[in-house]
Amino acid sequence: MRTVDLIQKKRDGFSLTSEEIKWLIDGYVSGEVPDYQMAAWAMAVYFKGMTTQETKDLTMAMVATGEQIDLSAIPGVKTDKHSTGGVGDKVTLILAPLVASFGVPVAKMSGRGLGHTGGTLDKLESISGYQIERSQEEFIQQVQTIGLSVVGQSDKLVKADKLLYALRDVTATVDIIPLIASSVMSKKIASGADAILLDVTVGEGAFMKTLEEAEQLASTMVALGNEVGRKTVAVITDMSQPVGQAIGNRLEVLEALEIMQGKGRPDVTAFICELAQIMLSLAGKEETLETIKQYLVSGKALAKFEEMVVAQGGDLTDLYRPSSAAFVTDVTADENGFIEELPALEFGLFAMRLGAGRAVKTDSLDYESGIVFAKKVGDSINKGETIAKIYSNQKLSENLLTEFKKNVKIGLTESQPKEIIKIIS
Repeated sequence: MRTVDLIQKKRDGFSLTSEEIKWLIDGYVSGEVPDYQMAAWAMAVYFKGMTTQETKDLTMAMVATGEQIDLSAIPGVKTDKHSTGGVGDKVTLILAPLVASFGVPVAKMSGRGLGHTGGTLDKLESISGYQIERSQEEFIQQVQTIGLSVVGQSDKLVKADKLLYALRDVTATVDIIPLIASSVMSKKIASGADAILLDVTVGEGAFMKTLEEAEQLASTMVALGNEVGRKTVAVITDMSQPVGQAIGNRLEVLEALEIMQGKGRPDVTAFICELAQIMLSLAGKEETLETIKQYLVSGKALAKFEEMVVAQGGDLTDLYRPSSAAFVTDVTADENGFIEELPALEFGLFAMRLGAGRAVKTDSLDYESGIVFAKKVGDSINKGETIAKIYSNQKLSENLLTEFKKNVKIGLTESQPKEIIKIIS
């Protein structure tokens, strides 16, 4: 085979065989297929797409380029959860211990954030001492012992994805469904869980901007998971505004702790409980939303979270420490009305400029900075009332505050967004 022939074949709209895809991926990982040819192939896929069979073949070819984790030593149905990314997304911090508190093992390998999307690992690393780097043996042993572990993804897992994603990132070929689906599902399959919940975000703060795109991506990933014997369900969730109230690593951990103490916003608490019900069902455990909420607000989920923090070296005293940001700036409303829009992308980028996120992978994070909203879409507000508090380690300029306020849309319409838009199984 020749790489140029496979590029041409895909460029002209033809399907590649399983053998051709495997040859291409293996050649890229070994260095025999150079970046410039792989970039050309990715661009051909961007314009011509891939069939369901091609996407499946690509996914499994990528899985085979690294080690696969065997979780069979852990009793029960091992569960995992993945989000396609968003702003203020601290769901894993709450959902994983909540599910584990029911005796369902959660073995999750997570990632860091880039750009306006926050990474679960970054949030956990804002807890002093928390260790995200664990050996496979330590990871499995911890899930055996306490039923829960959230760690960083092993470098030995799905080598092809690490190379291909970096290439896609600099060649404008990230946002194409077959390549997104194969990237996500190759890592989930290699991670070894029996059941997978996929949170596919949609809206201006997500990769998928339209419901149609989100449904297509969700359906593709669910089919990939089920095809290889992993029980897989996807939920399409709203990312038109930030999740919950906080954006920023330390601030999101503190909000997660509040929710697990029964002090969170009712809408976010209900959203987490709905996700937990689906995840528990995947493990064969049917529970009512009332029972799940009781586990969440009574401290059972919090106790499991604390257990995980201690098991991974975290300092419980530091866990509850408030943000040490030097400046806390109140943003107040200039008029009466209802909050109509809080565009997730704009506030995600604003938080990134404060240091809460990375523009490039080498950027260091300011764990203490971010935003905490006092009001969300649908809430009423009076002139002079606080919309949000901005936490920063540098004093904010008037221009920055003006920019922040411009993105808060206040009007006469009372609207209530729905977090879970659709479930695909």
